[in-house]
Amino acid sequence: MKNRKSVLSAMGTVIFSILGLVYITPILIVLINSFKKKVYINKEPFTLPTEKTWNGIENYLTAIDKYDLLQSVGWTVFITVGSVLVILLCTSMCAWYITRVQTTFTKLLYLLCVFSMVVPFQMVMFTLSLVADRTRLNTPWGIIIIYLGFGAGLAVFMFCGFVKSIPLEIEEAAMIDGCTPLQTFFNVVLPIMKPTYISVGILETMWIWNDFLLPYLVLDLNKYKTISIAIQYMKGSYGRVDMGAIMAALILAVIPVIIFYLSCQKHIIKGVAAGAVKG
Repeated sequence: MKNRKSVLSAMGTVIFSILGLVYITPILIVLINSFKKKVYINKEPFTLPTEKTWNGIENYLTAIDKYDLLQSVGWTVFITVGSVLVILLCTSMCAWYITRVQTTFTKLLYLLCVFSMVVPFQMVMFTLSLVADRTRLNTPWGIIIIYLGFGAGLAVFMFCGFVKSIPLEIEEAAMIDGCTPLQTFFNVVLPIMKPTYISVGILETMWIWNDFLLPYLVLDLNKYKTISIAIQYMKGSYGRVDMGAIMAALILAVIPVIIFYLSCQKHIIKGVAAGAVKG
């Protein structure tokens, strides 16, 4: 039996190692090509850089200087951090209220949040774009409110699952000691919800950082561009594309979120498991 388990474990390791290599290969190809001269990227996309094809960090400098990539990175960081903070604060408070106040209204509110997760974005994107323009939400500050609306469904669902696992007696004890509802939430409930805060924050960060369609439809692109939109705009007229700069920009866009995910991935499992303790 032990030998059989060892064989199955070894087979699983080999299979998932191969799958991991398949998934990481495109990133490695982009990384390799980001150091090549652009004329050789299309000719020899799968070969390592040689003395003839090596271009050093010129592609990165071109992406930063010519296409003003750092400004796009700045707007992306601002939108991502602002949206995630607003989503975490508002949805956690909403989930706590929904879980602790059992009324028809809160039950309906919870169902609406869950239902919002299954509504395709394509159904509302054109109306959303029109409403954002008319309500002046087509700025990095306004789009945070829109991200709150789209990110609330998953966040409320996960937070509600975790709040149900918190003993009500802890909150009652805080109330007896004289805490107001807000003091109870921020001093008692919020610290306990830390695992779910981390996991929801990671998932929302990865979504917002990599999002292309929502900023493209909502933002005033003459003033504001996220990094994904800036990469799209590197395509010149008549189909002319600076592949070297694009490859470098893709690496600059991908590396931060990969590092962020790898450093925090263990918290995703903890947060999801913590929210599934009691339902």
